[in-house]
Order: sequence, then structure tokens, then C-alpha cells
Amino acid sequence: MNLQVYPSSSSLPLGLVQDEASPGWLSKGDNAWQLTATCFVGLQSVPGLVILYGSMVKKKWAVNSAFMALYAFAAALLCWVLWAHRMSFGVYDSHLVGKPVTSLSNVFLLRQIDGGGGPMLPNADYVFYEFAFAAITVILLAGSLLGRMNFYAWMLFVPLWLTFSYTVGAFTIWGNGFLHNKIIDYAGGYVIHLSSGVAGFTAAYWVGPRHSHDREHFPPNNIIQILGGAGFLWLGWTGFNGGSPLSAGLITSLAVINTHVCTATSLLVWLALDMAVYRKSSVIGAVQGMITGLVCITPGAGLVDPWAAVLMGVMSGSIPWYTMMVLHRKSAFFQSVDDTLGVFHTHAVAGVLGGLLSGLFARPKLLRLMYGTDIFGLHSKGQFHRALRQTGHQLLGAAFITAWNAVVTTIICLVISRIVNLRMDEEDLEVGDDAVHGEEAYALWGDGERMPKPRRFRLPLICQHRLVSTPV
Repeated sequence: MNLQVYPSSSSLPLGLVQDEASPGWLSKGDNAWQLTATCFVGLQSVPGLVILYGSMVKKKWAVNSAFMALYAFAAALLCWVLWAHRMSFGVYDSHLVGKPVTSLSNVFLLRQIDGGGGPMLPNADYVFYEFAFAAITVILLAGSLLGRMNFYAWMLFVPLWLTFSYTVGAFTIWGNGFLHNKIIDYAGGYVIHLSSGVAGFTAAYWVGPRHSHDREHFPPNNIIQILGGAGFLWLGWTGFNGGSPLSAGLITSLAVINTHVCTATSLLVWLALDMAVYRKSSVIGAVQGMITGLVCITPGAGLVDPWAAVLMGVMSGSIPWYTMMVLHRKSAFFQSVDDTLGVFHTHAVAGVLGGLLSGLFARPKLLRLMYGTDIFGLHSKGQFHRALRQTGHQLLGAAFITAWNAVVTTIICLVISRIVNLRMDEEDLEVGDDAVHGEEAYALWGDGERMPKPRRFRLPLICQHRLVSTPV
């Protein structure tokens, strides 16, 4: 019979004494950091992407774009706790997805992750942290669809895509699927960014383009607020990559510094290319470079050396810049699909790039610190051969995530189109927010608005006579 012995209150500070509310397996330090990291990730979506989307689009679409993000955050939370979390990380009967079982149980939420022997955190932390990942994925996807998707179609799309597409990617790589322990994806370069980029591009094809005038002339309505939203996104990535080890250890510290070093490098490289080619230092271009840096470092943030993070920043600031600013304009394929914010380039291209570079630059020692065992064959045939083999696995993982998201997103769009139109009516597209929500972002006269005609007031004839006859 095993008896758990709690230290006496005299041998430990009162805050460290174990009791029923603070069992021996719970690390208060790790728990505090995990809840903080989760808050950081949540702030990336609300208000981060709400502000960014609402500011980056044309004025008439500000409300609709911001509201698409807010709705997705709320809908994703209910889907996640009711069935999607256990589909992504729960008991499995296949190599693709787990059972759709609810997580709303005190017995489950207050139990240690993995039932013991895993991170020293309760399942409640893990459920909410992974929800924040799932929510931001579908919100990032929305960036491809801004300015024309029927909001009722979007309301159906979010739970369907989260259930049938995102959960499979999360389970196969992070859960117990066939790519588990084969793909290096530290914090979601494939599960989150490649998925959102491919699914967004696919959905944009099926939804159709924006109004012709909007596609030709789509200026952002508030660049200062774009920088505010971008700030939430950048600083929030501290929790995005810093929370992935599920502890406040050495890998966490390395992941945080690598994240910011890569991001700063990528932003500066993108800015330099804009200035060299277009002779302009574009604020929006700098934000795009920031995003590609964040995305690229995500699959290997805690697994590569800082010098590799700098190199990854150089490549994430240049390769996606080329695909977006040069290749996109020359390619009939890219021109045929209206990807409003270029999510394919900033997330799919940068996500694959980060995944491949992570397979190439990941350090065996850091992989051991993160995963605890030699799951990637770290000692086989030396570092160079291991890196080449792992890069091959990374390509396999990218191919699967790309194919799955393209096929499933297509099916979802076709099913929804049988229920409601995916794209708004032309009349609504001309008007924008007021036609969709009956609300507008700015109540300012003189900004494309018409003043009401003044009502003419005629004086009675007797008054007119007096005015005329009155001497000056």
C-alpha cells in the first residue's frame, strides 16, 4: 500500500505545502507560466487579429473582417472543449484522428496531463492552450476570404473545418498519428501555418473573388492600427513558442529568444528588399516580413541554435517576399485565386520553409531536452545524414498536410454551397458592412458619405413682405 507523504508546514514555505488543491505532481511555476503563455496566444487573436484584419482591409469591410475573427474565436472554443480537443490529443482508434469525446469533465480537467508521468500541469491548462492554437489557425485562414465571404457560410465553415481538417493535422503530428515522432513541428509550422495557408487558398478559390473594384483598389483603412494589431501578434508569439514545452525550462528560454531574433531579422530583410526594388519603406511590407519570420521559426524555435534562427530570418524575409511580390504577379495560377491578405505566402510558404529548415538545423541535444528520448534517430550515421533523412520526413509531412487540407476544405465548401451561398450578392459586395451587419466602422461625414439635403423652409407671404419692405 503506497501512502503519499506530504512535507510538514514547518519544512516548506506555506505556498509550497502540498494539499488536495495543490498535489505533488503540480508544478506551480510551470502552471503559472502556462496560463500566462495561453493568455499571450489568446491575445494574438483577440484583440490582435481582430484589430489587424479590421484595419488592413478597405473601410467598408472593417466591421465584417474584424467580426469574422471574433466569431471564429468564440465558435472554436465551444467546438474544442466539446469534442475537438480529444479528437486531436485523446484516445485513438486510427492513425488519423481520436475519438470525439467531451473535455468538460472535472475528473479529466483536474487530472495531470497524460494521466501522470507527463508535464506537471492539469489537463485544463493543456485544453485551453491548444484551443488558442486551434482558434488562431482558423482566424488566419479567414485572411484569405476577407471582403466577400457570406457571413452565414463562415458560421458553418468554422466548426466544420476545425472538426474535419484541423484535428487530423494536430493528431497525426502532435497526437498519436502516423507522423507522430517523425515530423519536427515544435509549435505548429505545419499543423497551424501550412494548414491555414493551404486551406485559406483553397477556400478562396471556391468562394470566388472580391468585387472587381475592390480587387483593384483595396487600401487599408488605418495603418496605425495595423501596427497595433501586429504588435499583439509579435509579442504574443512569446507565449506561442514559449508555451509549447509545457514547462518553464531551458527550451522555453531558447525558444523565446530565437523567436524574436528570427522575426526581427525577417522584418529587416523584407524592408530592405522593398526599399531596394520599390524605393519605398512600406509599413505593410514590414508587417508581412514580421509575420513570415514568426511563422518560419515556429517549427524549430526551441530546437535550433540562435545563429540558425538568424539564417532562418534571412530566408523567411526573402523567399516569401519573392513568391508574393514577384511570382504572384507573374503567375496565372496565383492571379486566378483572390487570396485577400496573401495568407498562402505568409503562412503556407513560410511554414514549409520553416519546417524544412528545422529538419536541417535541429540540434540533437536540444531535441533530447525537448522530447526526452532518441525519437528521431539522433545518433544514426552522424549529424549530416540525420539532417538529410529528417528533411525527407519533413517533406512527407508537408505533402500530407497540404493534400489533406486541400481535399477536406474543398469538400466542406461544396457542402456549404448546397446550403447557403459562399459568396455575398453583388449588391452587398458594393455596399459592404452596412449591407451585411447594418453597422459601419467609422461614423464620419465627408469620407465617401453624402450629407442629407437641407429641408427648404419657406416664410409665409406676410413675413416675406415684411422682410422685403423693411428698410435697411
